[in-house]
Amino acid sequence: MSRAPSWSAWVCALFALWPASAADPAFFGSVRSRVELWDWFQSDANSSYAFSGNIFRFGAEQKREKLDWKIEFAAPALLWLPDDAIARPPQGALGLGAVYFGSNQRNRNTAMVFPKQAYLRFHSGGGGHSLRLGRFEFLDGAERNPGSKTLAALKNTRIKQRLIGPFGFTHIGRAFDGFHYSWSRGAANVTFTAALPTRGVFQVDGWGWTNTGFGYLAYSRGIGSGSSEGELRVFGIYYHDWRPIGKTDNRPVPVRKADHGNVAIWTFGGHYIHALETGAGTFDVLAWGTGQTGRWGVQDQSAWAVALEAGWQPGGPAALKPWLRGGWFRSSGDDDPDDGKQKTFFQILPTPRLYARFPFYNMMNIEDRFAELVLRPHAKVLIRGDIHWLRLSETKDLWYLGGGAFNPWVFGYVGRPSLGGRGLATLYDVSVDVQVTKKLKLSGYYSFADGKSVMRAIYPEGNTAHFGYLEFLYRF
Repeated sequence: MSRAPSWSAWVCALFALWPASAADPAFFGSVRSRVELWDWFQSDANSSYAFSGNIFRFGAEQKREKLDWKIEFAAPALLWLPDDAIARPPQGALGLGAVYFGSNQRNRNTAMVFPKQAYLRFHSGGGGHSLRLGRFEFLDGAERNPGSKTLAALKNTRIKQRLIGPFGFTHIGRAFDGFHYSWSRGAANVTFTAALPTRGVFQVDGWGWTNTGFGYLAYSRGIGSGSSEGELRVFGIYYHDWRPIGKTDNRPVPVRKADHGNVAIWTFGGHYIHALETGAGTFDVLAWGTGQTGRWGVQDQSAWAVALEAGWQPGGPAALKPWLRGGWFRSSGDDDPDDGKQKTFFQILPTPRLYARFPFYNMMNIEDRFAELVLRPHAKVLIRGDIHWLRLSETKDLWYLGGGAFNPWVFGYVGRPSLGGRGLATLYDVSVDVQVTKKLKLSGYYSFADGKSVMRAIYPEGNTAHFGYLEFLYRF
């Protein structure tokens, strides 16, 4: 496999800074280990299995008056991947264990070490201008930190990484090689980023590039403060995929495999979130939306997506600190595979697991109505339960899975035919996160998917699925 050509120059430049500084660099690291248990929709292949995913991250960084640097390595290790969990089309890979196996030369056990981050950051000190050059992690929607804890939680779970993110839920993730410029003054922020996403996500080789790239420009501004605070963001993203490979869409297989034209998509959108503290508790609202235009190979791209959500944190019972939320999301699908137009919303390079905690779907050609309850019985304990009612936006389009390009040879999204159905599944899930100490966090998750007409057609042997995991995270 090829390697990114600029690595030796970046690493040498970073370490050359060490003798010139009076302060010693800070060393850091983390170990995350997760055991995943999958019971996918039933098939002739193995749909029930468990495997272990692990990632060790370690590095050094130094923050100076006007120049910071960081270098970090990652060492993912996948153990006991299933070698019999890939079924014939249209059933395909039966869960992420099968995806990891197929993406790593069909090895059941695999590991590698690669540079996760390596960058220089020039800044004016005390805010203002900031410029990162090198390899870094980037999250769309993370341009500023609101003062409200409610807004901060909304941004972390319902705004960030919808379209661009490091896909940190996977055991490898992705990073970006390029530059990241940010300017802040008061409540306003302007961010401009242009980068090439690295390989990784499902394959342990995170060295090289994917032959895709993007540019991102956003303006964010805080509105109000104290008991009534909001945030507005408008953004534009240009994404270019120049890989000469077939695309995933609803055209006949020979047609889309023959289309090696570039994907060049403009995405314009924004979000508004607001939290209001009253005598009856804290109320919040969220609106997010995008429109897309450009080229999808030989086709014209025209798509959209919208999310509307609201929540309430009542004043009591204080012992549980409940937060009730609900919302609706819908993205466009393609209703005619033969009209020369691609109308399926394209999710670019997201961290999809934030918005699909049982990752058997993403935000493409989907309608998602959900209700959520969050409890905090202790300062170190977070309990969350969701119900999602999922169906396809267009029956003539596909059921999509995946989170974007992760190497030069695989498109990064998978689509399976609806076979005339629209209902996807009703999803029930619950998670528990315990911050045992400042450095140690334990997490558990369980979900159950009751498949509807699409699943009954694709998986006639059984249309229910379960997914769960136990995770250990230690930072040092």
